Amino acid sequence: MEQRVNDGLSPYRVFPRAEWAARREDTPMTLTPAEIADLKAFNDQLDIREVEEIYLPVSRLLSLYVAATQRLFGAMKRFLAIEGAKVPYVIGVGGSVAVGKSTTARVLQALLQRWPNVPKVDLITTDGFLLPNAVLTREGLMEKKGFPESYDLPALLHFLSDVKAGRHPVRAPVYSHLVYDIVPDKMVEIDRPDILIVEGLNVLQAGRLPKDGKAIPFVSDFFDFSVYIDAEESVLEHWYLERFMRLRETAFRDPKSYFHRYSQTSEEEAMGLARSIWQRINLVNLHENILPTRQRASLILKKGADHQIEEVALRRL
Repeated sequence: MEQRVNDGLSPYRVFPRAEWAARREDTPMTLTPAEIADLKAFNDQLDIREVEEIYLPVSRLLSLYVAATQRLFGAMKRFLAIEGAKVPYVIGVGGSVAVGKSTTARVLQALLQRWPNVPKVDLITTDGFLLPNAVLTREGLMEKKGFPESYDLPALLHFLSDVKAGRHPVRAPVYSHLVYDIVPDKMVEIDRPDILIVEGLNVLQAGRLPKDGKAIPFVSDFFDFSVYIDAEESVLEHWYLERFMRLRETAFRDPKSYFHRYSQTSEEEAMGLARSIWQRINLVNLHENILPTRQRASLILKKGADHQIEEVALRRL
């Protein structure tokens, strides 16, 4: 991570794990070991120590940010003399394939919704805004699935705009990882939560700026806070290959699975295929679209090879 260089120019304050853990102070643990085990995504690692030392301090930090934003919103309503609807605080969670975004998003949701004031915390993934496979195939984009151009960006921006405008209910499409496609006619409803977590590969991606100065909204424009989950490239590849091979022995065996045919191949063929997918698609997406957005995050959580977060970088105010 570039911000490790102590040249006085980094926009981040960097904390080793032990130093960050001390920021928990008296924040109570509200999750049981069994609940923590249920929160981790497939092939990810999470234990009570990780929650205590990393995520409880993050929860405490977010409580400060949310409270400050609520005060500012109240002041703006008084200044503008308007009666505005409750506006959700939106948190973006981004990072590479296989880095553990889903686990981080679910842990944050579980912790935040157990604050003393019991806020309503909803979670969506941008997978639901991927274009259907039929459209991706027609447009020659199946090899670009997960790249910015594979999403229905207008629909995602419209969804976030409605959320931030306080409209309700707001609906988002549902994606099935089993069939690897959008589920027709199925929607998830978001009804004015206090906090909305948006998790996805390219949530911090800005795209090309217009040369004429016209306003072009980006997904991250609707975020109040953002988290990037980071790990070394070789570690990410190892996690992806490991996850693929485990899925081959589990979910891929379901005849309904899009990847069912890979469960029938030899272990050597499956590993070769997984490595090819990583190099052709996921690695390219990481280099071109995901990694360049890391420095746009409010908070960067750097993982080691054991899935444990080793370092935390917090953007300066």
